[in-house]
Amino acid sequence: MVEEVNKAIFRRYVEEVTNRGNLELADEIFGRYHAHQPGGLVLERGPEDVKRFNGEFRSAFHNFRLSIDEQIAEGDKVVSRITVRGTHQREFRGMAPTGKEIELKGITIFRFSPEGKVVETWDSYDQLSLMRHSVEQELRLARSIQQASLPEEVPQLEGWQISTFYRPAREVGGDFYDFFELQEGRVGVVVGDATGKGMPAALVAGAASNMLRAVAQALGSSSSPGEVLAQVNETLLARIPANMFVTCFYAIVEDESGGLLYANAGHNLPCCRRDDGHAAATTTTTDLSARGMPLGIMPQMNYEEKESVLVPGEGVLFYTDGLVEAHNSQGEMFGTPRLRSLLSERPEAGRGLSATLMEELERFTGKGWEQEDDITLLTLERSANRS
Repeated sequence: MVEEVNKAIFRRYVEEVTNRGNLELADEIFGRYHAHQPGGLVLERGPEDVKRFNGEFRSAFHNFRLSIDEQIAEGDKVVSRITVRGTHQREFRGMAPTGKEIELKGITIFRFSPEGKVVETWDSYDQLSLMRHSVEQELRLARSIQQASLPEEVPQLEGWQISTFYRPAREVGGDFYDFFELQEGRVGVVVGDATGKGMPAALVAGAASNMLRAVAQALGSSSSPGEVLAQVNETLLARIPANMFVTCFYAIVEDESGGLLYANAGHNLPCCRRDDGHAAATTTTTDLSARGMPLGIMPQMNYEEKESVLVPGEGVLFYTDGLVEAHNSQGEMFGTPRLRSLLSERPEAGRGLSATLMEELERFTGKGWEQEDDITLLTLERSANRS
């Protein structure tokens, strides 16, 4: 019967052309034919197109193989349910290689001429699966790029302990931090947060961080936190979407005196742990408070500058709202008062403080908590035994 003959021709095409790479056989099986695309577009194609398509697949996917799961034939048409497998090792139609084995399900319909040549095709493949693998790979790459853009090491200041903690809510995030070497032995410290999460926030965060560094170092000895924020605000305003903005806190550290000169662009107020002067060596917690609008909202903004001094044994925690705005299963927020209470208990400094805070956060949110926002912690601690 003609149906069985056509089914056999399709099986021969799969085994010889697709699976074994005998591309020249396409000249025997295909004439000029019409290929119906999923979006309704109809293209005229020929044997050379078949060779090119198969060559692309075999080049991009190691161990590429197509198997026939089921065939139904009626008249001059053969309907085949197929599965495509292979390891994605090279770029394929704009999709970056993932190194993963893929499995795509599809249905293809071939219509044959009385001479047994293909004259019309309809194809439907689950390309969403392949695209998902590609997107996951690109996000992993983006995360590695973002991690590489953060400082590899913290500044080594005599008599100071500096530590950082960074955990995005997704593969990439909108939080950032950086250290700027300034003139006269001073160090700039910035912690910031771009609105939103994921790739858009990461791009805006990267742009803001680079601008802050460039402006701070360009101003040189005249660099002041308020002026830096004002200049970056004007530049950022013209370069980010209207519905986005950046909060950040910028401080300049004087390592010898322990002085902090700082300005704030709508960011969470850093918490200072102070020695209250009593013999019991208890601590109190205060904020580094300064007024200023987030970056990228309004032009010609002024940023208030303040000064503070850390004496040996005192420290300051910079953080983003992913910590204090985390919620537990009852909808209760972790909150700044809880953070202040933990700091006043004087946990271990540096990385020990970050570990303590994250342990308390996990205890508060409970098991199965899904992180809602990016979390960044940066601590500056003036050593108690400074000579």
